[in-house]
Amino acid sequence: MMKHDFFAFLSRMKYIARWSLMRSTVQENIQEHSHMTAVIAHALGLIRRDIFGRSCSPEELAAIALYHDAPEILTGDLPTPIKYHSGTIKSAYDEVERIAVEKLLSELPDALRPAYRDLLTAAEDPARYELVKAADKLSAYIKCIEERKAGNLEFGSAEAATLGRLRAMQLPEVDYFLDHFISGFEKNLDELGTLE
Repeated sequence: MMKHDFFAFLSRMKYIARWSLMRSTVQENIQEHSHMTAVIAHALGLIRRDIFGRSCSPEELAAIALYHDAPEILTGDLPTPIKYHSGTIKSAYDEVERIAVEKLLSELPDALRPAYRDLLTAAEDPARYELVKAADKLSAYIKCIEERKAGNLEFGSAEAATLGRLRAMQLPEVDYFLDHFISGFEKNLDELGTLE
């Protein structure tokens, strides 16, 4: 019987740290980030479908988001300022990520590869990926807010830049999320309330 290591690889997402160039009060790994990104992508899909009346599959967005950083299990999380420093670096990193995707897919039975290839390569279709990309940025923005609330000024410029990029996306779903849900991340537990 053939053995496959795909899920063993995925379980290692918890060992890949994000924000490696930043001093964090709470370290974040790509497993935690992927979960939050999936929650937000699902919400953005529901907002698109149920608030704005546009066709959308929130479940598909959540699944794509769960796997959006999976290649980083093998590549690590290259800091954004480095990854996007030049077209040459970005192109080289994209090729490394493509090789990582193929390695992960090789760890699956043949019958499951097409479904996982669809999830792991969704970013290649910008229209299909736009809300997942937005959710990824919203997750980063929330991390910046949490760090600021903890007194860490290290994330100040990242917070402002990320909010600017989010608004520049001009996606009504993102604006809706920012306008209706982000303020909750400014609250402490007492302000959020308990089961009283």
